[in-house]
Amino acid sequence: MRWMWIDRIVELVPKERMVAIKQVSMAEEHLHDHFPSTATRKAMPVMPMSLIVEGMAQTAGVLVGHAEDFKQKVVLAKVSKAKITRDATPGCTLRYTATIEQMTPAGASTKGIVELIEPSATGEGKAEVIGQIDLLFSHLDNNMGGVEYPEENFVFSESFKTLMETSGIEANF
Repeated sequence: MRWMWIDRIVELVPKERMVAIKQVSMAEEHLHDHFPSTATRKAMPVMPMSLIVEGMAQTAGVLVGHAEDFKQKVVLAKVSKAKITRDATPGCTLRYTATIEQMTPAGASTKGIVELIEPSATGEGKAEVIGQIDLLFSHLDNNMGGVEYPEENFVFSESFKTLMETSGIEANF
C-alpha cells in the first residue's frame, strides 16, 4: 500500500484489539481539495470520510494480519457499517480502535470506533467518539473461487513493516 492513513500503533493486544492514531495535517494534499475557498466562502479543509474509513481498514487489517503472523493475504471484503458524525480538520488527531469479533480460516470480522481529539491551549485534547466502522476481511489464499495468488504477501508492504517497527512492534514478514 502506497498511502498510509495511520501514523502510529499505540496499543496491540494480539488477536483481540489494536489502537492506532492519525495526525491530520495541512501538509496532506487532499485537505487542499476538500474544500478550497470560493467567491462566497472561506476554505474548509476536512479529511474525507472515505479516508477515515480507510484508516480504520488499515488499523483492523494489520490487527487481523498480525493474528496469523502475516502468513495470510488480508484484504478488505466489505464495509458492514460506517457511521461518522463529524469532520476531522487540520490539527486534530484521529484514534482508531479495532477489535476482532470473529476469526475463521476464510477471514475475520472487526468492529471499530473512531475518536477525534481536538487540540487545546493546554495541549491535552478531549476525545470524542465520532464514528463506528465495522468491517469484514478475507484471507485471499483461502478464497472460495479457487483463484491462486503469488506466494509473496503483497498486502503487507515495507511501509506497514516500518509503521510497526517505529511503533515498537516486531514485524516478521
